[in-house]
Amino acid sequence: MAGVSMVTVGEDDGIVRLDRWFRRHYPQVTQGQLQKLLRTKQVKVDGKRAEASQRVSAGQVVRVPPLPEKGSPMAAAKARRDAVKVSDEDAAFVQSLVIYKDNDVLVLNKPAGLAVQGGTGVTRHLDGMLSALRFDKDENPRLVHRLDKDTSGVLVLGRTPAATAKLADAFRSREAKKVYWALVFGTPEIKEGRIAAKLLKSTGEFGGETMRVDEKNGQSAVTLYRVVDEVYKKAAWLELMPLTGRTHQLRVHCQYMGHPIIGDGKYTGDFPPADYLKYGKSLHLHARALRMPLPSGKMLEVYAPLNEKMADSFDFLGFSYKKPENPFKKFPVD
Repeated sequence: MAGVSMVTVGEDDGIVRLDRWFRRHYPQVTQGQLQKLLRTKQVKVDGKRAEASQRVSAGQVVRVPPLPEKGSPMAAAKARRDAVKVSDEDAAFVQSLVIYKDNDVLVLNKPAGLAVQGGTGVTRHLDGMLSALRFDKDENPRLVHRLDKDTSGVLVLGRTPAATAKLADAFRSREAKKVYWALVFGTPEIKEGRIAAKLLKSTGEFGGETMRVDEKNGQSAVTLYRVVDEVYKKAAWLELMPLTGRTHQLRVHCQYMGHPIIGDGKYTGDFPPADYLKYGKSLHLHARALRMPLPSGKMLEVYAPLNEKMADSFDFLGFSYKKPENPFKKFPVD
């Protein structure tokens, strides 16, 4: 056990929650242990009582009491996770997904079917391959946001703790603008508009979480949409811009509009399978474009090509998707 330390938050830490700052620098300390240290006022920020959720920034001083050594089982377990060996095949695969890279940021075109993080029955996931994306850095990049397993497209990673914090703030403040492409059942009568329907999380009949529209108890959820092209009464190509970031927001909003996304087994309702498409059972939702400020101060605008299955469906329906209009000219970005 070491003695009391007065630790100054560094520039590389960015603006971060106190508990996350602790996990970064003292991985041997569990959340429960930290909460106890906070309750007993052994951890302070600038000499004042602190909370796990408060944000700390460069120059602030954290009082760190005696802690278990870094050689503890907790620290050793974290070190083992960080040092997981990625096969040459998986390393080449995940590196091939990179569509933008600078000193602060990586952007991937995530394929449909690849989980972002592990879970029950999920053994192969992006989080387990991050060490192959270090390139010239000494640490793994960090996930800034998430995509559903069966949603493809733009996924952002921060390459340093400070960059990750700034990028996460851009998503949290809605400075980051995203446009998705979806193939939906039927053809909406109103060709562009705004869907405002509050969403509430609930547990499905056989377990698992689902979202539903609940105007009384739900959280605000807003999506802009426009029809890019359509095959009369059969299918439509939509561009969707979420203005909020609720779980399954686009999927539920399309269902609410009466035009669920093709291949969405959870929110398709009574629509029959799109058997006329070769991959009609696959979710046709793709994170196509992202526009956001970078930590460097520059503005990033990046596009992810369609995955093979969606491209096959677009080709079959005769949609000209290879040279589309800039979606940010159709939707507001400020």
